[in-house]
Amino acid sequence: MNKNSIYGLTFNQLATWLLEHGHKKHRASQVWDYLYRKRVTDFSMMTEVNKECKTLLEENFAIQTLSQHVKQEASDGTVKFLFKLQDGNLIETVLMRHKYGLSVCVTTQVGCNIGCSFCASGLLTKTRDLSSGEIVEQIMNVQHHLDNAKQEEKVSHIVVMGIGEPFDNFENMVDFLQIIIDPKGLSIGSRHITVSTSGIVNKIYEFADTNLPVNLAISLHAPNNELRTKIMKINRAFPVEQLMDAIKYYIEKTNRRITIEYILLKDVNDHIEEAKELAALFEDKKKKVYINLIPYNPVDEHSQYQRSAQESVLAFYDTLKKNGINCKIRQEHGTDIDAACGQLRSKQIKQDKGKTVNQ
Repeated sequence: MNKNSIYGLTFNQLATWLLEHGHKKHRASQVWDYLYRKRVTDFSMMTEVNKECKTLLEENFAIQTLSQHVKQEASDGTVKFLFKLQDGNLIETVLMRHKYGLSVCVTTQVGCNIGCSFCASGLLTKTRDLSSGEIVEQIMNVQHHLDNAKQEEKVSHIVVMGIGEPFDNFENMVDFLQIIIDPKGLSIGSRHITVSTSGIVNKIYEFADTNLPVNLAISLHAPNNELRTKIMKINRAFPVEQLMDAIKYYIEKTNRRITIEYILLKDVNDHIEEAKELAALFEDKKKKVYINLIPYNPVDEHSQYQRSAQESVLAFYDTLKKNGINCKIRQEHGTDIDAACGQLRSKQIKQDKGKTVNQ
């Protein structure tokens, strides 16, 4: 029988659980310290925790529910992990090296139902949500990878932009955020965490109301309903006007800046016309919006889309800048490995199926 990951408990949840099972609150502090500061990989390594407590924890929880299935390392230091879950499903996690620190991109679902027509993550529909523990454990596995290298490096930034739609797994995602920002644990700065959504409008309102001081990114990718509906079917449920109202509410409620993600697709959404429309869309929000222009990573299954030419990217960027919009062209990572989100998972599943057929 599979056990739940102990990483899925917030500190208060762990303390309450231990109290309910006859242990004093200070045990929670000890266990928490062993998990996130000493970063043990087995309950037996918690030497200061009494035997009864360790036995209880071992009977009810697991520290390691993910196993490394594939690891790819790029020349720029990017590492892409393909982890196998207890039920045999595969997920991706990516470690990226920046000048400002080490960033981990985590997955929130097995597969994705949003169905963006350019995205490798949606090639396989959603099987299930990840638990908060399975999301936290991705970071812990990456941190263990760094610890084993003995270079005293630490994960400093988190982006919730891997496989799946984070706001479609809202409660587990919020628990995950509370766990990783806890100052007694990993203590990752809230300003170093970004959550991305394709635009589930009602959840943007709900996220604003949580008052979690983390960053929000919106995957827009088109400045009008006609074009956005063609490439992102979520726009049928939450059109641009509704999304803009939610963005306005978020900004007014939190006073935080929003990042707008915009993947540039050759001859689809990369014209000067779309750049001007995009600038006009955020004309009254210039001080609170930052647009991230993303070069497209081609995917074999989406051959209708190609990477925009460099001159088109620069012209798009220049048009936004001339209209007073803060923007940048995203730096690429891991271009010599399976760079697109979901690409490694999709490829591995095909390979595994091929082996089964040929056996």
